[in-house]
Amino acid sequence: MKKALFIKLMLIISIAFTSIASADGNKKIRWRLAETWGPNFPIFGDATKNMAKMVKEMSNGRFIIKIDSANKHKSALGIFDFVKTGRYQMGHSASYYWKGKNFNTQFFTTLPFGMTAPEQYAWFYYGGGMELMKKVYDQYGILSFPGGNTGNQMGGWFKKEINTIEDLKGLKMRIPGFAGEVLARLGAKPTNIPSGELYTALERNTIDALEWVGPSLDLRMGFHKIAPYYYTGWHEPATELQFMVNEKAYNKLPKDLQKILTVAMKAAAYDMYAQSMHESGKNLAQIQKEYPNVKIRSFPRKLMSKIQMANTEILNEFAEKDPLTKEILDSLYQYERQIRAWTNFSDRAYLDNFDPIEE
Repeated sequence: MKKALFIKLMLIISIAFTSIASADGNKKIRWRLAETWGPNFPIFGDATKNMAKMVKEMSNGRFIIKIDSANKHKSALGIFDFVKTGRYQMGHSASYYWKGKNFNTQFFTTLPFGMTAPEQYAWFYYGGGMELMKKVYDQYGILSFPGGNTGNQMGGWFKKEINTIEDLKGLKMRIPGFAGEVLARLGAKPTNIPSGELYTALERNTIDALEWVGPSLDLRMGFHKIAPYYYTGWHEPATELQFMVNEKAYNKLPKDLQKILTVAMKAAAYDMYAQSMHESGKNLAQIQKEYPNVKIRSFPRKLMSKIQMANTEILNEFAEKDPLTKEILDSLYQYERQIRAWTNFSDRAYLDNFDPIEE
């Protein structure tokens, strides 16, 4: 009799635990994501929305990510600390904004005179880039993932034409990341300003020039009304944004939701690259047609040679100071040499020899 009661009791307990486990499996998990961008910011903000939508759909509503834009959390460049401390489980920003916290974060956005977007994606996923990024961000309990690429960015909007090194002396320019270090070496005065303040800063002469992204996003900002010289790029050939995830929060997720999240981030990042390419082509055509006052220029070769020399000098100096910097740069240089040979055989040869088909 006692044995039968014991078996019956254990059966009831087993059913109860099974029910609890089942309920937990269907329990909604709610996260918050802080982004550097303002509300409804195109392309960059679309990437976060797309990611959250995919997570919700693929999890059948079990995993909900709420997005707080800069107007909500009030700190466009505070995303690193938000995610590190766990105030937000996720963030969306750009790794080179954190150079003041760790110089090596810059290399996971882009590098002046570095790889193109397809080359850089290959490095991230197949050339050791993800592993090196993990080495840097592990120190802060943050997981970092590619978060969308703008492609090659324009060199910036200038109120005056730039022809020589002398034209850079004392130039107050909004330009973040490593490119700012390079221009500072040549006498410019770089600064970093959040996107929502750029137009006002340029209009009020707080800055003399700025770089933002390219036609995909620049046209709507109105910079062409103030600074008519629009230069082609060198400093950000493949600007990768980032999704940041608090590592403790990630480890608490069920395995299937971890996978859903990583897949959604990867898909949203690629979609942003495609969208950025589309919008740049469309908006460049609009600039050329509707704003003839915009003078599209490339920096003179002599000037670019000096900029590239300064870039190489600074990189070498930092590589001598920090073994991890050297490891990252060695990886980037070696991979670029290898992959660029193929880019030259494929894309460059094709573009140099064939024009678009005329109707």
